[in-house]
Amino acid sequence: MPEVPEIASRARELNIALAGKTISAVEILQPKCLNVSIEEFTAGLIGAVIENAAYHGKWIQIHTTQGWLLVNLGMGGEILLVTRATMPEKHTIVFEFSDASCLSISFWWFGHVHYVPEEGLQAHAPTAKLGPNVLDLSVEDFRRIVAGQRTAVKNYLLDQSRIAGIGNAYIHDILFMARIHPLRRLESLSPAEVDGLYQAIQDGLRPSLAKNGAFYEKDIYGQKGGFGMDEILIGYRENQPCPRCQTPIIKIKTGSTSSFICPSCQAFPAVV
Repeated sequence: MPEVPEIASRARELNIALAGKTISAVEILQPKCLNVSIEEFTAGLIGAVIENAAYHGKWIQIHTTQGWLLVNLGMGGEILLVTRATMPEKHTIVFEFSDASCLSISFWWFGHVHYVPEEGLQAHAPTAKLGPNVLDLSVEDFRRIVAGQRTAVKNYLLDQSRIAGIGNAYIHDILFMARIHPLRRLESLSPAEVDGLYQAIQDGLRPSLAKNGAFYEKDIYGQKGGFGMDEILIGYRENQPCPRCQTPIIKIKTGSTSSFICPSCQAFPAVV
């Protein structure tokens, strides 16, 4: 599933590549991914000029002269800048531009493409409920929003209404770098541990962002991200030695998700 390093990278690419392009046609092969009817979607966007692209959490927000085009890749997918001659075989929605280029969007599972009128973004429930972008937070912001929270650390970081952008791919290394067990309670963390967790979030996400995301995701030109498996510290490395202490990494259940941890570096306190 794409997370902040991938989504922010795609938004950055789209902001450069699409600015000034005019949408001349829309092809929709999977209407269930829309939030409105095909007729309303196409009427809202055909003729629109792309102004800029940004992101909020795992949503890409493309602003046009006629409103907002919002994209969520769900469990994964591809956004590719192509032409009709180079169109990938699999595509869910295609936006044709007046310069003959196309934006092809495909989903693996559970993706969404929404149209929102210019003044309607605050009423768009899926994005309106999101917390702040995780990489936009200062350490002071982070201290403030976690203060008084009474929940497991991992649950809090994955709750998009609290902090937007972290998912179950990067969380393992983040908690490892912070030396925090995923089931630790937020209220049990010392001020130093809170600051350490903030820094681990930065260190766990920014290196991938600098390389256009993980190796298993593609940019809008079809090139894979530069953040490789060899740069992942403990995530998905069950039974391999911890890079810090050589203890074998284990996989544990943490609620509805699984977590990869070092049982030595991330020991669960007897009393928390």
